[in-house]
Amino acid sequence: MENKKERKVDPQAARMQAILDEEKKVHERMSKVKHKIMVMSGKGGVGKSTVAANLAVAMSKLGNRVGILDSDIHGPSIPKIMGVEGLRPSAGPTGIYPILSGYGIRVISMDFFLESSEDPVIWRGPLKMSAIRQFLSDVDWGELDYLFIDLPPGTGDEPLSVMQLLPEMDGTVIITAPSDLSQSVVRKAVNMSLKMNIPVIGIVENMSGFVCPKCGEKYDLLGSGGGKKMAEGMNVDFLGQIPIDPKICEYSDKGISFIIENPDSESSKIFMEIARKIKNIVENKKNKKE
Repeated sequence: MENKKERKVDPQAARMQAILDEEKKVHERMSKVKHKIMVMSGKGGVGKSTVAANLAVAMSKLGNRVGILDSDIHGPSIPKIMGVEGLRPSAGPTGIYPILSGYGIRVISMDFFLESSEDPVIWRGPLKMSAIRQFLSDVDWGELDYLFIDLPPGTGDEPLSVMQLLPEMDGTVIITAPSDLSQSVVRKAVNMSLKMNIPVIGIVENMSGFVCPKCGEKYDLLGSGGGKKMAEGMNVDFLGQIPIDPKICEYSDKGISFIIENPDSESSKIFMEIARKIKNIVENKKNKKE
């Protein structure tokens, strides 16, 4: 009898099939999430992750089931802000379970898979895209009303990966500081979103002025109003101005929710109002489609 020739497997075809299978899992997982929102800045140093975390808490306070995906592979900061730094996710038959923060928000981050928060992740683009794909496909997010995806600064691998994997994204929330320099860079994030056919939900101006706690006078340390002007110039919604409040940074460093602990502060009220605007915008768009 003649020996049957072993069937050769094309490694490239096998890799492509594995990617297609994983992307199918992404869409199956994400079908359980009603609204998916990216938080972008295009530039570092504007407080994007802090705003993303506080918006997630604000959206939860509005009665929604919320998750937050920290897609900053090289500099994850969401776990520290959410008070879950150093924890390790568990796994079960349905996948990896996100960490549940003390505020009822499900969190996943590269930080959870590092031996130390100080360990660098020295990866090129393909590895980063694979990690983000796994965060979306292998994590059992369960039923969510909102998933916030906190993106690293810029318009590189991570934002592109998320946009390609989730073309049905509800939209992006763009964070800027009042300075002209910040706005000139942040415009690139707006344009990237539009070029990828992802709607821009609106622009948030962070660090917009400082109100002296003793005299009540407002000082525009970094300027003010630039975010609104940029939004008007680019024909996108302006969601609000968040003033500089030292307590926001203080609470974030301690992993304590600023909004929960200071519900009557002006900044907390602004976060809540921005969350309401986001909710109204995305839900009205969904109702129009239906």
